[in-house]
Amino acid sequence: MEFYQREKKTVKDTIKVIDAEALLERASDGLLRLSTEIGMEVMSQIFEYEVCQIAGPKGKHNNDRAAYRHGTEKTKVVLGGAKASAVRPRIRSKSGDEEIPLESLTVFQKEDPLNDDILAHLLAGVSSRKYGRTFSAGVGADACTSKSEVSRRFTEAMRTKVDQFFGRLIYGSYPAIMIDGMVLGKITVIAAMGIRNDGKKQMLGLTCGGSENSEVVKALLADLIERGLDPSEPRLYTIDGSKALVKAINDTFGNKAVIQRCQVHKKRNVLAHLPESEKQRIGLKISSAYMEFDHKEAKRKLELIARELEMRYPSAAESLLEGLDETLSVHKLSVPGLLRKTLSSTNALESANSVCAGVIRRVTNFKTGEAAVRQAAAGFMEAERGFRRIKGYRELPLLQAELARLTGTALVDKMEVA
Repeated sequence: MEFYQREKKTVKDTIKVIDAEALLERASDGLLRLSTEIGMEVMSQIFEYEVCQIAGPKGKHNNDRAAYRHGTEKTKVVLGGAKASAVRPRIRSKSGDEEIPLESLTVFQKEDPLNDDILAHLLAGVSSRKYGRTFSAGVGADACTSKSEVSRRFTEAMRTKVDQFFGRLIYGSYPAIMIDGMVLGKITVIAAMGIRNDGKKQMLGLTCGGSENSEVVKALLADLIERGLDPSEPRLYTIDGSKALVKAINDTFGNKAVIQRCQVHKKRNVLAHLPESEKQRIGLKISSAYMEFDHKEAKRKLELIARELEMRYPSAAESLLEGLDETLSVHKLSVPGLLRKTLSSTNALESANSVCAGVIRRVTNFKTGEAAVRQAAAGFMEAERGFRRIKGYRELPLLQAELARLTGTALVDKMEVA
């Protein structure tokens, strides 16, 4: 920095004013280039400071020194998401048989920032082959990582992040959880997303199996409990309608669980049994019934639709009546409008599924279930970055009160958990 420090005036008593003309000359290629150049010079001065502490000032004889200078050597340091060339001073012990490492160099060579940058770029859709093109000209370009190295570092960084994902503890109150499956190749990945009592969403856990069978889901729920999910808290579970999910949830949480079958899935299943000429009309009727606030009125309208379909389309009527009460749990709980719309379907989780699928779209062959789960975990971690509070989150205390009433649970203790 001595080159720039021609004036000794200070800004706010901490930052020295430097030669503006010299800076402007070097800033012609942009602020990033200028910042990189200054940063590299600062690093060189830090190296020199450490050498002086060990071997003494350059050109001054000192019989008490513990080491001596031994020239310089080219090396690499981490610069953002790449490596840059640098020159490091070398020092050896006074006896000459041992080279002394520089602690400051170790700091500048830490590869966590590099791995994190590669992970962020590849999860955002940049291919390992094109990773080097993401840097500005002259910034890190002299030591850009190769395709194979990018892939290796991505794998290492993802393994670290995924291990953190599966090991993180679950704190606080979750009055609602959504569970849904996503098919990856021949493997079904089952994800659980929690909605905290402040309205924020969080991916709680993942597992995999050949299908959404109850034993696989029970293993997932057992893992959530082991990591801190309170099994005694009354909770609404929104699912796609799988009987295996219903059985696993009821077996695990008993009467503390209230099941909400996804109304979107239910409507879609009913319309699949109808000809094109009837889908729009019946679809509008079903939607109108679900929009009723009163539980009895919504149920009455749906039963009337089933009665209408019974003669001509019995399979559609049977599909509509199957699990009918579980599609109206949000009505039974008198959940208000916006919150009801959010919790009546698994759309919030399916949105995360969509982001996950986009992240891992280049992977077409999952050799093992573990590989599929780890890839999915990386995708869901990326989805979490865009999570927002659910619509109607201010009404969650009303949901908790109704869940406590319906399940016969004392509400006071559960509210304190938050």
